[in-house]
Amino acid sequence: QVQLVESGGGLVQAGGSRRLACTASGSDFSIMTMGWYRQAQGKQREMVATITSRGVTDYAEPVKGRFTISRDNGKNMVYLQMSSLKPEDTAVYLCYIGSSRISYWGQGIEVIVPS
Repeated sequence: QVQLVESGGGLVQAGGSRRLACTASGSDFSIMTMGWYRQAQGKQREMVATITSRGVTDYAEPVKGRFTISRDNGKNMVYLQMSSLKPEDTAVYLCYIGSSRISYWGQGIEVIVPS
């Protein structure tokens, strides 16, 4: 059974940093794209960052230069290093792993950046 578990969320002061981690189990994810999405209250889910199996990254415009995604295939983990956090980064962050045929999602973890 595939399971994705996020960790590292919580309350962070504006301007601060936080690293999210996602631990995946139940399959071999090394050839799949990994990523992070977020959903703020009352808003649609949006892509934050993705990283392909070859390490090619993509970032949403609002987080470019502030967030960095990385992965460790040996540990089945994906990370999101967040810096210079802003109140508008407040959201539930969800781990994603998938391909053109299948996708897996974590339960999500909340990051709160008070204004």
